[in-house]
Amino acid sequence: MVRIILAFLLFTKVMLSQEVESLAIDLSQYSNVRDFCINQDGDEAFFTIQSINQEISQIVQVKKVNGTWKEPELLPFCDEYNYLEPFLSYDQTKLFFVSNRPTAADAKTAKQNFDIWYVKRKSKTDKWSEPFNLGENVNSDGDEFYPTLAENNNLYFTMESPNGLGKDDIYFCEWNGSEYSTPKLLDNTINSEGYEFNAFISRDESFLIYTKYNAKGGEGSGDLYIARKNESNDQWQPAINMGKIINTRFMEYCPFYDSKKHILYWSQK
Repeated sequence: MVRIILAFLLFTKVMLSQEVESLAIDLSQYSNVRDFCINQDGDEAFFTIQSINQEISQIVQVKKVNGTWKEPELLPFCDEYNYLEPFLSYDQTKLFFVSNRPTAADAKTAKQNFDIWYVKRKSKTDKWSEPFNLGENVNSDGDEFYPTLAENNNLYFTMESPNGLGKDDIYFCEWNGSEYSTPKLLDNTINSEGYEFNAFISRDESFLIYTKYNAKGGEGSGDLYIARKNESNDQWQPAINMGKIINTRFMEYCPFYDSKKHILYWSQK
């Protein structure tokens, strides 16, 4: 069973936790839920639902009306392929996600790897478009996972690459106003020879929260770590474990931080 939990946090130079609890939205009808994100207004949320063995994976949207969360609805573009790890842009017009749906080129070769995709809309009340692949600048012949964006649209994500430090590493693509740069591997203050994945970048790019798997000194199979950026030289400082209030002997992953309400959401299994 995968569940989503949350903590009310104050992010300063020291992280203070005030309360940890389960998510208020009723998700009991689903076997596994993960990858939660919520808009800045606090009235529209997205998450992944999966079958017990994860062979089925789809993205669900839920809206709050007059203070009450309504029934979750499957997003219209979901089909026989897998969809997971939604991230809503700060202007609320684009929803990024990961899918193994084929591109036109993939359809000719029957290749099915995970790429980063997005859908767009004009406003919260408009319908979502058909999915767009983020393109060859970002997506490779391997798998890309867990897209997260700063307010300036700089993109951070997990990639499996033979050129990384480990099997799964965190990469970064800079947005120049019209397109993304090719992926840049974050250095060894973030990545290692082990597994680093599912990073959340803060709105202003001042901190990064992500999972390290089986790291020395950790609490369990996968723990959440936080790395902060040095304001004077724009370099990442070494990541630190977020502690026993959040991390357990179980897997903690898929973080999302609501900077408006100072709430950190993450998945646990």
